[in-house]
Amino acid sequence: MSKTESESTKNEMPVWFITGCSTGFGRELAMHLLERGYNTVVTARNPDDVSDLARVRNSLVLKLDVTDQDQIDTAIKTAEEKFGRIDVLVNNAGIGYFGAVEESEEEQVRRMFEINVFGLSRMIQAVLPGMRKQRKGFIVNFSSIGGLCSFPAVGFYNATKFAVEGLSEALWQEVEPLGIKVMLVEPSGFRTDWAGRSANESKQHITDYAATAGAWQSNVRANSGKQAGDPVRAAHAILQVVESPNPPHHLLLGNAAYEAATAKLQLLHKEFFSWEAVSRGVDFPKAT
Repeated sequence: MSKTESESTKNEMPVWFITGCSTGFGRELAMHLLERGYNTVVTARNPDDVSDLARVRNSLVLKLDVTDQDQIDTAIKTAEEKFGRIDVLVNNAGIGYFGAVEESEEEQVRRMFEINVFGLSRMIQAVLPGMRKQRKGFIVNFSSIGGLCSFPAVGFYNATKFAVEGLSEALWQEVEPLGIKVMLVEPSGFRTDWAGRSANESKQHITDYAATAGAWQSNVRANSGKQAGDPVRAAHAILQVVESPNPPHHLLLGNAAYEAATAKLQLLHKEFFSWEAVSRGVDFPKAT
C-alpha cells in the first residue's frame, strides 16, 4: 500500500473521542478501539495513567478535566487538527458519592454534578459545531441503571444520572434531524472499581438510615470487584451497537440493568393505570 493510500485509509477510519480513560469503561473501550485500528482520542485528568496507550498507533492521548473549559477547548481543537474531525464522542468521565439524602454534603454533591452533568454538557457543546458542519456524528452518554431506577445511599448520584437521561432525550430530538445520533449507556454493576475508587461517601452517618442507605452502601462496597458485569464485553457491545444500522437510544448493559429497568416499567404502568381517572380528571372539561 502506498503512503497516499495508507493515509486515505486512516482518514476514513472513524474518529472516537473518549473522556475518563484512566480505568474502567473508558480504558477498556479505548483499548478495544485501538486494537481494531480506529483513530482514538484517549483523555484523562492525568495522562500518565494512559501513557501505555500513547504508544499505540492511531492514538492521541490528551490531558482533560471535563470541569475545565480551557482544557476542553484545547482537546477538541487538537483532536480535530490531528484527525480532521470527531465522529463519536463518548462521555464516560464521572464519579460517585454515597450517603442518604439527609446525610449528603452539598459541597461533594455539587462537585459530582459539576463532573457528571455539567462536564458532560460542556463536552457536547464543544463537539457539536464540528458534527453539525459534517452533518454526521454519534454522541454516547454514559448514564447508569441508576439513571432509570433510584437506590438508597446514592440518591444524589441517581439525580446526576437522571439529569443525563433528560438532557440526552432532549438532545436527540434536536440533533438527529441533523444526522447526529445520541445514545445512553445504562450499566448495572461492572468490575470497574467505581465503588472503591471514584465514589466518596458522606462523613455523616444517621442511625435511622443504617438499615436502608447504610446497608445498601455496605453491600455495594463489599461487592466491588465481584460484580457480574465484564467491562471488556461492555466495550465490545458498545462498538457493536454504535456501528449497527439502527442503534437504540437506550443501551442497557448487564442482566441486573435489564431486570431492574423492565421491573420499573411494569411498576410505572401499574401505578399510572391505577390512578388514571384522577390523572385525567384535572383538565378543564372539553367544550361540548
